[in-house]
Amino acid sequence: MLVLTRKQGEKILIGDDIVITVLDVRGDSIRLGVDAPRGISIQRAEILKAVTEANLEANLAAGGDDQLAADQLKSSLGL
Repeated sequence: MLVLTRKQGEKILIGDDIVITVLDVRGDSIRLGVDAPRGISIQRAEILKAVTEANLEANLAAGGDDQLAADQLKSSLGL
């Protein structure tokens, strides 16, 4: 993992076409802006984890028989 220190207005470049900009710093929170091509998916990890957990629970409640896939997905998310 690369760890960087940035100030408000400073940018981080990822590859040739992704730019992350520090927009604001307030207390222990920062606001980031992400410029990326439309084809790049940008998601908050906690939201993706919650949706995945809900989908797994719904699958199991509906009698889903793909337990191996569910277990592998849980493992990959650290659940």
